[in-house]
Amino acid sequence: MSEITVYEKPTCTTCRNLVVLLEERGIDFDRVNYHVDPLPEEKIRELVRKTGGTAADLLRKREPAYKEHVEGRDLSEDEIIALMVEHPPLLQRPVVERGDRAVLARPVERVLDLL
Repeated sequence: MSEITVYEKPTCTTCRNLVVLLEERGIDFDRVNYHVDPLPEEKIRELVRKTGGTAADLLRKREPAYKEHVEGRDLSEDEIIALMVEHPPLLQRPVVERGDRAVLARPVERVLDLL
């Protein structure tokens, strides 16, 4: 198992660009397609904590589920995380985890903060 994990959607252009960047640098990493294998609540909480931000920072606002379930509402951290569990596309991508840190790799060069 690699020390770097990329949580992604393989059809996402930014995710593909991140993979190219890591591969060009010879960095070994694991990939998790969280649209196929949804992340449990505990893992989403852990990733939020490791980014040092809030769950709202990891919300993908361009998703239909955002407009339906989030937009215009004042939601708590717990409510946002519960929605991410129920609707995986709400989790922004790609999120890269290494040890006790994680970053939202938008732009992809943000992953360099972990290396």
